[in-house]
Amino acid sequence: MTSHHNLSTFPLKPSFVLALLTLSLFHLFSSRSPISQTLVTQNYIVRFKDYEKSDQHRRYLESRVKSDGWKWIERRNPAMDYATDFGVLAIQKESVIGEIEGLEMVKDVNLDFSYTKRDLLGFVDGEKRPGKMFTSMSFSEAGESYAVAQTSNSSIHWGRQLLGQKSQVTSLFGADVLWSKGFTGHKVKMAIFDTGIRADHPHFRNIKERTNWTNEDTLNDNLGHGTFVAGVIAGQDAECLGFAPDAEIYAFRVFTDSQVSYTSWFLDAFNYAIATNMDVLNLSIGGPDYLDLPFVEKVWEITANNIIMVSAIGNDGPLYGTLNNPADQCDVIGVGGIDYSDHIAPFSSRGMSTWEIPHGYGRVKPDVVAYGREIMGSKISTGCKSLSGTSVASPVVAGVVCLLVSVIPESARKDILNPASMKQALVEGAAKLSGPNMYEQGAGRVDLLESYEILKGYHPRASIFPSVLDFTDCPYSWPFCRQPLYAGAMPVMFNATILNGMGAIGYIESPPTWHPAEEEGNLLSIHFTYSEVIWPWTGYLALHMQIKEEGEKSPRSSTCVLQLKLKVVPTPPRHKRVLWDQFHNIKYPPGYIPRDSLDVRNDILDWHGDHLHTNFHIMFNMLRDAGYYVETLGSPFTCFDARQYGTLLLVDLEDEYFQEEIEKLRDDVISTGLGLVVFAEWYNMDTMVKMRFFDDNTRSWWTPVTGGANIPALNDLLAPFGIAFGDKILNGDFSIDGEQSRYASGTDIVRFPRGGYTHGFPFLDSSESGATQNVLTSGTVKADSSILGLVEVGQGRIAVYGDSNCLDSSHMVTNCYWLLKKILDFTSRNVKDPLLFPVSSKNDAALFVDDNQLPTRRTDVNFSSYSAVVGKDLICRSDSRFEVWGTKGYNLHVRGRNRRLPGYPLIDLGRGLNSTFDTSNLRRPKDTQKNKADSLGIRTWGMLSRDEADVPVLVASHWLLPAAVAITGLVLLSLWHIRQRRRRRRRGSGSGRLGNL
Repeated sequence: MTSHHNLSTFPLKPSFVLALLTLSLFHLFSSRSPISQTLVTQNYIVRFKDYEKSDQHRRYLESRVKSDGWKWIERRNPAMDYATDFGVLAIQKESVIGEIEGLEMVKDVNLDFSYTKRDLLGFVDGEKRPGKMFTSMSFSEAGESYAVAQTSNSSIHWGRQLLGQKSQVTSLFGADVLWSKGFTGHKVKMAIFDTGIRADHPHFRNIKERTNWTNEDTLNDNLGHGTFVAGVIAGQDAECLGFAPDAEIYAFRVFTDSQVSYTSWFLDAFNYAIATNMDVLNLSIGGPDYLDLPFVEKVWEITANNIIMVSAIGNDGPLYGTLNNPADQCDVIGVGGIDYSDHIAPFSSRGMSTWEIPHGYGRVKPDVVAYGREIMGSKISTGCKSLSGTSVASPVVAGVVCLLVSVIPESARKDILNPASMKQALVEGAAKLSGPNMYEQGAGRVDLLESYEILKGYHPRASIFPSVLDFTDCPYSWPFCRQPLYAGAMPVMFNATILNGMGAIGYIESPPTWHPAEEEGNLLSIHFTYSEVIWPWTGYLALHMQIKEEGEKSPRSSTCVLQLKLKVVPTPPRHKRVLWDQFHNIKYPPGYIPRDSLDVRNDILDWHGDHLHTNFHIMFNMLRDAGYYVETLGSPFTCFDARQYGTLLLVDLEDEYFQEEIEKLRDDVISTGLGLVVFAEWYNMDTMVKMRFFDDNTRSWWTPVTGGANIPALNDLLAPFGIAFGDKILNGDFSIDGEQSRYASGTDIVRFPRGGYTHGFPFLDSSESGATQNVLTSGTVKADSSILGLVEVGQGRIAVYGDSNCLDSSHMVTNCYWLLKKILDFTSRNVKDPLLFPVSSKNDAALFVDDNQLPTRRTDVNFSSYSAVVGKDLICRSDSRFEVWGTKGYNLHVRGRNRRLPGYPLIDLGRGLNSTFDTSNLRRPKDTQKNKADSLGIRTWGMLSRDEADVPVLVASHWLLPAAVAITGLVLLSLWHIRQRRRRRRRGSGSGRLGNL
């Protein structure tokens, strides 16, 4: 990489650069803790390092586990005829888990999670249904109209667009062209994981095998979902034709009539699919839990065994960050839904993937989209019906895949076709839709005939998806096209997927390089992070882009090209730059992070990513429209230079803070002039305890690890400024001079400095303790609760608000973008809107409550299991500016050598980066006085002859400490001279007396 130089401005002409990645790929033929506090009898999956018959695994455990309190559970299904790599145990004693995990042949021990395909995430009216949380099956009959939320990024019509007559979905893709060539899915083994199928169904000519993996004694489909899916793939009825009528159907009944399934059922069924050499597998299910490791890793094993898996992306749209697993995995073909007008269906889940947050950036998903509204398929017994949903779009693509597999001669299929090569054919042949962005449509609508042409001449190779990132292509390249690059910004990250059609495993032969096509491209500095091992079939290539301040039997190799077209502009002024804190966000999984709005009863988890480009994407667009440049911080506060930003934006954060972060933020605000904006959320211990539920599948108690936000941690962060939130849960509508807003499960402000401005309203407190108080004070006038505060502190400005739902597109009632813009005007430019700064709202005395009235942390939760702070090292990761990668950040002294992440180069930090730490500005002040009338108990320091708020910090100054040292030195020097003169006088008088003796 070339060295960095200084440059103040850049040409506005977009630059065009190419990133080249060389792969040398060898073609080979060949745990999480329960969220509980109480342990009762639970079923666990014990995974072994080798495949053996089930009885052999059982005997191994019986011979080596000395403790009692466990029982081997017999599984009677077709997979028991084959070797297996796991067993299911009922365990009563927690000590047994550790003993089993310590055995040489045991890989790990995990809870046997259960899947339920009911209402969203398995909750109805706030109550947990049986089974693991999963999104719903597609049971929406034709004629239903889907509403589009205001948060959708696409232009979708509210009403269902009716066609003159129903079209065969097969004809829309041109399947009849391939049928006429003799390709009908012959000799393709199609595994359908669903609710089963009836053996004598008249729509299917080639049902090869039906297997039952549930605890119900039937092979039949009593719900109709599995039959419908099979009909879309391989039906032969003239009214609802499938794509591959001659495909061999293998029906895996993995869901009960109650739509419940267990991880262990899936593992057995997956093992059986591997043992019986399936070609294609359709899984029209999905859920948010990408940390169910036995399930996720078994999916990797499925695809590593050359089974092409197709899965629905989820029915949680139009919300962003709602991708379902396993469709969000690189090696799986994830399918979204569109209507017949090529609009993204409102129910179709949107990307990006959220596995990589907060340090990385999500991948592009879905991979492709297909028609998923009013698709015709088979009924349970006979006849046809239409359904809508991504679990309908998924079999459309699975049918396309079956048809494409049959194009390749059977003798050559395993040499040419694999999960990567099929995905290459689909994404490269797809038709990009005008309107939706890449995280809504992926590569675009599946084009059967284009993919057919690609496969006809296919030679195994590697490629990158997406192959082009064009910052000028809006809206497809959203959010990248919404904000240009400029010097001094946090790295812009883009996460692409490497597809290796040459083998299940491959290796990067040499580091990626990039070559600008034009001279302007030399302004760009790119660092790469990537998968050193490509397995199974796929890997990742992450680009970290910064503008410079300068002015098999035999190995196969393939060169991949990623084209970048970038827009570069001069660095914006400080007041237009906003930094979004992603680092302190915790989402589900791995912990029970509760929803932010307690009015939402059927979606109790906070699982949408809380990212600028997921459930805060509308806010991001608004800020860009308002002229702000918004960057993301995925590392601690020590990893950004506050002099470059007008405002640090903290929204709905659940994690703790390093002490170094608290001290640096204090200095950033007071002496550097950084603006600070906090949008908090509810936090109430009694309410959290009430929200716990017993999961009958894991047989454990699930309890929230924090509230909507981590108020105790935020209070620690804000303590230097004399600001704190309380534990009320407030709801209600309010108006500020005609601007209407909804306060949804927000908290209250209980500490705020004198001289600041606060706004309060008489909301009811819906927390457990607040509800009791509401009854006691019924009929009396409710006191106002402060919810918004604004204050100047030193050179900086702070604004706090107790609710984030008005910025979050997930369950928004009304937005408060108008409020955010006015707040940013204040924190970034010191523009005081009269609406927010009326004389009546100024605090003549500080708000204050005693420490024992502030919310406290839960002591019964091991927070380190979920935190990026507790028990972790403070370190700047690859989402930070390149110069601080692997260090502790700006202006922090490190004992010994700088700590670096593995693989990061040693950087010459120079002055200011991990050099001598100037602590003069971070000394805690001594109390000079305590004015009870003004501070109500807050210890304060006057603000240097300014009529500003009293806050418990000393205003940092670069001259104060040196001046104090100099004055002290002069005083000491004067005292020394006086003492020396006195000593000389004494010696002189003493010698005279001796002479007279």
